[in-house]
Amino acid sequence: MQPRDLLVLAGALLSLYYATAKEFSPPTPRVQLSFRELKASNTAHFLNFLLNTTDYRILLKDEDHDRMYVGSKDYILSLDLQDINREPLIIHWPAKQQRIEECVLAGKDSTNECGNFIRLIQPWNRTHLYTCGTGAYNPVCTYINRGRKAQDYIFYLDPDRVESGKGKCAYDPKLDSVSALINEELYSGVYIDFMGTDAAIFRAMGKKAAMRTDQYNSRWLNDPAFVHVQLIPESAERNDDKLYFFFREKSTDAPHSPTIHSRIGRVCLNDDGGHCCLVNKWSTFLKARLICSVPGADGIETHFDELQDVFIQQTQDSKNPVIYAVFSSSGSVFKGSAVCVYSMADIRMVFNGPFAHKEGPNYQWIPYTGKIPYPRPGTCPGGTFTPSMKSTKDYPDEVINFMRTHPVMYNPVYPVHRQPLLVRTNVNYRFTTIAVDQVDAADGRYEVLFLGTDLGTVQKVIVLPKDDLETEELILEEVEVFKEPKPIRSMKISSKRQQLYVSSESGVTHLALHRCDVYGEACADCCLARDPYCAWDGKTCSRYSASSKRYAEGRSRRQDVRHGNPIRQCRGYNSNANKNGMDSAQYGVEGSSAFLECQPRSPQAIVKWIFQKDNSDRKKELRSEGRFLKTDQGLLIRSLQLSDTGVYHCTATENSFKHTVIRVRLHVLSSEAVTAALLHSDNPSALASHPAGPPGAYDELVQLLSQPEMGLINQYCQGYWRPSGSALSEAKDLQDQKRARNRRNHPPTEELQT
Repeated sequence: MQPRDLLVLAGALLSLYYATAKEFSPPTPRVQLSFRELKASNTAHFLNFLLNTTDYRILLKDEDHDRMYVGSKDYILSLDLQDINREPLIIHWPAKQQRIEECVLAGKDSTNECGNFIRLIQPWNRTHLYTCGTGAYNPVCTYINRGRKAQDYIFYLDPDRVESGKGKCAYDPKLDSVSALINEELYSGVYIDFMGTDAAIFRAMGKKAAMRTDQYNSRWLNDPAFVHVQLIPESAERNDDKLYFFFREKSTDAPHSPTIHSRIGRVCLNDDGGHCCLVNKWSTFLKARLICSVPGADGIETHFDELQDVFIQQTQDSKNPVIYAVFSSSGSVFKGSAVCVYSMADIRMVFNGPFAHKEGPNYQWIPYTGKIPYPRPGTCPGGTFTPSMKSTKDYPDEVINFMRTHPVMYNPVYPVHRQPLLVRTNVNYRFTTIAVDQVDAADGRYEVLFLGTDLGTVQKVIVLPKDDLETEELILEEVEVFKEPKPIRSMKISSKRQQLYVSSESGVTHLALHRCDVYGEACADCCLARDPYCAWDGKTCSRYSASSKRYAEGRSRRQDVRHGNPIRQCRGYNSNANKNGMDSAQYGVEGSSAFLECQPRSPQAIVKWIFQKDNSDRKKELRSEGRFLKTDQGLLIRSLQLSDTGVYHCTATENSFKHTVIRVRLHVLSSEAVTAALLHSDNPSALASHPAGPPGAYDELVQLLSQPEMGLINQYCQGYWRPSGSALSEAKDLQDQKRARNRRNHPPTEELQT
């Protein structure tokens, strides 16, 4: 490529970046809570018992036992789902000292690598868990007795059943692995060697033979990073069941500039391996590319290539869950995150479509047009389409050979509507994790997304449908969930308990899914928030329950998530919204500046300032020009004039609903009068007849001057106006004389001297 072509390409990429950044600028969170504010809300619990450990990961949520199991370096925690600090059960499981020393001698870091980092906790049966750790680069696994019921209060390792974790847990704690324990068979996506070069989708344990992907075959796996694994039934026939793996890997098409591709792969649970070249290797493994991109007007797509996390939203049909996936971009020019949603119908269509074919390393991928052997590669034995074949070992040679050389599907999997659900481009963070909750509201069911970031915050987001295919994204809140900001590692959600559980390197937090009272004290604030968890009950913004739409006293719950229209929903309550902005008085001095504060509840509201002079019905909208400057915090008036005296209305408009946030009555005092006040503080009544300014304008100032200490007036004028040097000197002399008279008239007592 010529230098000129490179410049043109770079210019196109920059243009695409700025266009995309402008188009997908995220909305402002309606509520933002710092860690301190979240703590003060009493809606969160933070792990407060100290352990000498790091790298917390929520590995299993067990609602039957009312426990959550967390793995970290050298520790396994069993925490109460209602309160993670209530009687925690703790197992200390460090690596053996000899193994740690060998790990350090091998050149590994003693703190971040040579420990037993817990990476797998799976339910084994009603009373036991199966757990694995990295074991200081020597993976180990064992069983944990947790008791039959939560009330048993049992949690200990079985020391006599420790076994090798090879093929179950990674050696390197920095390499993520995924696992699923099904019918006492452990399926894992894991690196199975010390050097971290041999990645495999592995099956261990159980009665079936150990199984893995083809070793060192880049067409199967090419330096993958495993993200998620999920069993998804194919049909009513159990033999059709498939296990889906989500991962990202390097593309084999660009070895010198490694491009990342996100993948979804699958294997049949009853795969027994093949013969010849696939003995003890999957004979049903297939994979397809997951696309999450923004289509451009010129046909160029902006790709988010790196899969970060996956959440499987179950539906009434267990065969067709909804798949939410978080992606980030891998390029140096374009950085951002996106959430894409996929349907199982689209995924199955791709796996039933053409296979990708490539003649050699210098050829392009094309769809395979030759004869497809029977049974179709990737089909499970004994299933709907192969009832006569009881094992993959019965598959013909041409099926086995085809599977080894054609594991990739030609067509990619596109998201629903062929575009992301939401995009972040011009922000200083990236999404790392996702959890989704289904919420029943008065006007329908909504999916609420909880998105963890690499800054240690969690965003609560809903995406509402508009006309045609357009959507509206609302960030309901953004909260800091850890005192020390660290990337969010894992999240689990409990709809039953209305809690979100979050982990990072430094700890674990669980917080309520809703904080309705933070939206405001008025019906309009509650309605405009459009939070499906919250509704106006006639007195406060509180938790909405679909099962109790009316209270005993007959008050109807007011909620409008789709439109957020308080004009309709809050009829009879809207006047309360205006009562929040009661009149307040403020004083300024001629020639100085004044700042009128106004911050509406919603950052999405459009704020206007209206000025009305005293004894006048005329109102004028103030704009940022001349002496007036509108800011996010209020209105700054520079170089006050006597004509600026009057009433200032701060109004907020959102969703066509307009209300007054605050009214400020500003009095502008003559500089001459204030100078006279300072000079004649012993006779404040003289100020009332001062010729400067309208009659009665200085009543409050006179009242201030009548206080026993002249310091009040200095405090009043501080930051707004200071008298000239000569006047200040004269006022100081007068104050000194006054103090001297006070000392003569009231000599100090002995006690006061002491």
